[in-house]
Amino acid sequence: MPSTTRTVLLTGGAGFTGGWTVGELRRALHRAGAEAGRPSVLRVLTHRRPVPDGTGTGAGAEALPRPEHAHGDLTDPASLRGLCDGVDTVLHLAVRVGEDEEEARAVNVEGTRNLLAEAARAGVRRIVQLGTAAVYRDGAHRGAAEGELETGPVSVTSRTRLAGERLVLAAGGTVLRPHLVYGAGDTWFVPALAQLVRGLPHWVDGGRARLSLVAVDDLARALAALAVGPGPGRAAGHAPEQAPDPAGRPGGRVLHASHPVPVTARELVGTVAAALGLPLPEGDITMAAALELLGGATPVRERRLSLLAVDHWYDSSRLWALAGVDPGPGFAARFADHAPWYRAALAGGAAPAGHPARARS
Repeated sequence: MPSTTRTVLLTGGAGFTGGWTVGELRRALHRAGAEAGRPSVLRVLTHRRPVPDGTGTGAGAEALPRPEHAHGDLTDPASLRGLCDGVDTVLHLAVRVGEDEEEARAVNVEGTRNLLAEAARAGVRRIVQLGTAAVYRDGAHRGAAEGELETGPVSVTSRTRLAGERLVLAAGGTVLRPHLVYGAGDTWFVPALAQLVRGLPHWVDGGRARLSLVAVDDLARALAALAVGPGPGRAAGHAPEQAPDPAGRPGGRVLHASHPVPVTARELVGTVAAALGLPLPEGDITMAAALELLGGATPVRERRLSLLAVDHWYDSSRLWALAGVDPGPGFAARFADHAPWYRAALAGGAAPAGHPARARS
């Protein structure tokens, strides 16, 4: 007999995006349960790090039912037994970041495989995974829709994440691919940008590159909507199964996950510099000259600089249509919301109230 309780399982709840998604899932499940007259439960997989309850990621979360916690290790199939019992949707955000191939493969590939096996055993109907646009082959990406770009990840993290994505797609799941994610709790993107601005005080190719960005709170709302809503089915004006897996496996769906309006590198740097008290770049140099100033061209350095100096923007319209949520006001307004957290974090202070209490990787 089917369960009368709607249950969503979240992995990676201790991470940057995961911490925000806990709060959004609590709100979405509370609304859905009230509308359907059906109890709703958020189950969070915990391993080493404690998972926040989401009370710091938006007004009203304190009054919502608390998530239940299930201890397990994605790399240990036996520890996952029973994890998906009664679960309607698995929202898979857990990822291992780093250049240790064995560790990355253990979590990003085999851990995903283990989770999918448990989900299949329990009869889970929906699987949504947070992937990354870093799986695409390097080059200029200009408004590409899902399925239009070849994959060609460079780093160990991205290669193993792509392998994990393919497992989810083969199982008929949905994979979201954001490009650059910012917001309270970000320990990579904006801190690295601030360091780059200090070390490279020039515009690269005029700062004309257009980039896809998404605020972590907007991304979390989209993830929660896909997990709790009626399902990523056909949306008006969009193909029902766009973006097949590159290996030809049927059933899966890739969705680009960024704000629909790209931002130029000049707008990005200017907004961040003004909010965080950083010096604005002066003059204009080529990417080749920029690489020399940074110590010479290497594959990793070239790849990282290209993410800001070369067009990387994507058509994300399908995500917002399927999720049925507003993508938010855009970069300038959203960054202003998160700027106090960044100022405190970059100064070595405590995170301001109203945001996640600590940085999450």
